[in-house]
Amino acid sequence: MPESPECPSPPPPLPRSPALISALGLDVGRKRVGVAGCDRTGLIATGLTTIERKSFDRDMEQLRQLVALREVQVLVVGLPYSMNGTLGPQARQVQKFAQRVSKALQLPVEYIDERLTSFQAEGLLKDANKSPSRHKSSVDRIAAAIILQQWLDERRTP
Repeated sequence: MPESPECPSPPPPLPRSPALISALGLDVGRKRVGVAGCDRTGLIATGLTTIERKSFDRDMEQLRQLVALREVQVLVVGLPYSMNGTLGPQARQVQKFAQRVSKALQLPVEYIDERLTSFQAEGLLKDANKSPSRHKSSVDRIAAAIILQQWLDERRTP
């Protein structure tokens, strides 16, 4: 009787990849909200848009569209700590707004220290030979991307 060829053993299982994530980063200001999103792998944050704040309902409608389109699972909000690490009046206003957004969109919210993100965003615009004062909505969008990128990077750090 002829020998049958040996069946190869199955390959070893692949290492588990980190869970896919869809998050929106928000840089909340009095006049505008910068919005950033990430790729599903959670590696790269990109500025998406800037919402000109008119009313809470209008702001929510724009965010609701982005949440549905991108299948968002979490909101990452930059919290403007004071330079000494305390929460001042502006930070408390951001928290209040973020909690309302979280409730309206039924999404969890996570905060990240956003000190100096607008300064970093302005520097990036200057490097691209653009005036930050003429591109305020770009500053907000880039700051949101920096906030979200910080959060994504912290998630990957063991």
